[in-house]
Formats: sequence, structure tokens, C-alpha cells
Amino acid sequence: MDPAMEDVLDAVGPRLRALRHARGITLTDLSVTTGVSESTLSRLESGQRRATLELLLRLSHAYDIPLDDLVGAPRAGDPRIHLKPIRRFGMTFVPLSRRPGGTQAFKMIIPARPEPLEPTPQTHEGFEWLYVLNGTLRLVVGERDLTVKADNAAEFDNSLPHWLGSADGGAVELLVLFDMQGARVHVHADRTPRAKA
Repeated sequence: MDPAMEDVLDAVGPRLRALRHARGITLTDLSVTTGVSESTLSRLESGQRRATLELLLRLSHAYDIPLDDLVGAPRAGDPRIHLKPIRRFGMTFVPLSRRPGGTQAFKMIIPARPEPLEPTPQTHEGFEWLYVLNGTLRLVVGERDLTVKADNAAEFDNSLPHWLGSADGGAVELLVLFDMQGARVHVHADRTPRAKA
């Protein structure tokens, strides 16, 4: 077997374990969702068992991510830009844009923890807009301590002391737009009811 492919296969187990931990899912929960036994899932994650296509398809469906992303397969013939995740402060930032000096877009993942962290506010230049996809975010900005649930957005000036974390210890996924120049992102919805035909 090609050594590069061997490396990809060897990395599947640790990748599966990291993904499950990042999502805050137990082996028991994953077993119920996929119909795969806990022992099989555990052996997959530890590298004691090689993943079959059937198992990977079940896991891909359970995590709702493409099979290539699940196993970290090398990209071939794909013209899109694929940027590597950045891990900082115990969180994962997945870049969604490549615009130096302009607005930066990220998907941010705050992993589940047995106990929520205590805030450690920081300041820096720029302005931030965020939208919570899943979970419940705790957002501390200046003197305000806010809880932001899924499908809600917030924006703030990064020169104010701020901190983002999980409100309840569960995993949180959010989209973040950041601009060094302080540009604000405004989302407007037309609240005028539509006329019925």
C-alpha cells in the first residue's frame, strides 16, 4: 500500500476520537445514533480496528460531514480552497475565508467540558460578529454577561474585555466574522408580512 495512504488510514482513529470529543458526544450516544456497538467504535478510535466503508458512511451521516473530511483524505482535483483548522485556547477555528487585511470568516468550535470554564476576558483591535449554530454560548463583554442560544447573533467591539465559552459545559459551534478595521456586519430581515395569494 502507498505510504501516504497508510498514513491517512492510521490517522482515522484519532480523527474520529477528536471529532467525537469536539462534538461532546459519548460512545454510548454515538452507538445509539449509528447502530454500531460501543466496542467497535472504541476499537476504531484506538486504531485497533480498520474502518470499513459501511462504518465510515454511518459515522459520516451521524456527524453530518463529508466522508473525505471525516477520514482526512487528500484532496484531488478540487479547485476550492481548503484551509487547516487552528487550535487556540482549547477551541478550534476553521478558516472560511482567505482575505488578508479584510473581513475574516471562521467556524469556531468550543468543545464540551465537564465543568464550564471561568471567563478570562481579553482585548485586541477589531470588531466581531457571531452567530451561534449549535449549543449555548456564554459571552462576556465588558460588564455584561450574556447567554446566546442557537440561531441568535451578537456583535461587539474587541477593544472591550471579552470572552467566549460554553454556558452549560456543552459543545458550542458558531460562525464568526472578524474585521481589524471595526467594520460592523448588519443582518436585516424584512418584517413586513407577505400578502397571501
